[in-house]
Amino acid sequence: MTYYDKFNLKEVINASGRMTILGVSKVSDHVLEAQKFGGQHFFEMSELSIQTGAYLAKLLKVEDAQIVSSASAGIAQSVAAIIGKGNVYHAYHPYDARFTQREIIIPKGHNVDYGTPVEVMIGQGGGKIVEAGYANMCSPEHIEMMITPNTAAILYIKSHHTVQKSMLTVSQAAEVAKRNQLPLIVDAAAEEDLYKYIEAGANVVIYSGAKAIEGPSAGLVLGSKKFIGWVRLQGKGLGRAMKIGKDNILGFTQAVEDYLTNGSESGASMIERLKPFVASINEFENLTASIVQDGAGRDIYRASVKVTGSKSAKDVIAELKTKNPAVYTREYQANNGIIEFDVRSVNEQEAEKIVARLHEILN
Repeated sequence: MTYYDKFNLKEVINASGRMTILGVSKVSDHVLEAQKFGGQHFFEMSELSIQTGAYLAKLLKVEDAQIVSSASAGIAQSVAAIIGKGNVYHAYHPYDARFTQREIIIPKGHNVDYGTPVEVMIGQGGGKIVEAGYANMCSPEHIEMMITPNTAAILYIKSHHTVQKSMLTVSQAAEVAKRNQLPLIVDAAAEEDLYKYIEAGANVVIYSGAKAIEGPSAGLVLGSKKFIGWVRLQGKGLGRAMKIGKDNILGFTQAVEDYLTNGSESGASMIERLKPFVASINEFENLTASIVQDGAGRDIYRASVKVTGSKSAKDVIAELKTKNPAVYTREYQANNGIIEFDVRSVNEQEAEKIVARLHEILN
């Protein structure tokens, strides 16, 4: 009996990508070994946090790092850290009105819902969101004109969910932050480059542990010793509700080390794996498939399938989920009649099952 049987769950073919609703990523046996060691041994947890952070900081060429439970927790704790500035009273009373410097400036087109709205995490950290610019445009000047004595930080969301056109770069945001003596937080949850945003001038950078890095549920916060010390202090306050277990701390640390050694699948490899899949789909009368690059410019390629005929893209997406295994796709362009298939977590046999299911649905 499998766990699918035990808990009456459907198996899932994940052609959606590294998505939280599907459990994000598969972890390697190497990572599972580290998790097993963590689960079967005891540690001084404060020291485990400090030492694994120091180890990762050395690998990533930054002053310090802190492993948290998720990238979302990283946003909330980073906001709280910058508002409190190491004040222990603030850690115990994160929403006390005497801490007035709470405004977090974010480009309006970055205030997105990625499963929860960005502003929810800002608010959880005690911040007050201030949107700069417009939904389709934000310049350095738009950021700068929103700065007040109550501004605590600038937050930049680097994500495919955000508006891509007419937006200032991370480097430009860093220049504004530096000029106004403010910290810049970059949420780079799904990004693959673990160096570039610190190099671009960000003071705090946040990554998801389970997305590009393919680790267990975790988040990584990078920055200076001062800022990371402030983040670590949140474990005495709101961070307590977001604590991460010893097994995932060790598993994630191993995942980062493996990621830096092995990297992730290249775009060229994805294209080669997509070619037979796209060719099979193009044999269908009402489907037209092509290979497209990720909208945020990452080295990720997917199958983009245009649906015509009596069934809509939304109909096909819904029917793909109904049977066992359930097939999940990227649904962002369904209104335009397009389904995207992300093959990073799809093997050859699963790709064949997807084609067979499409045949059932359309015939």
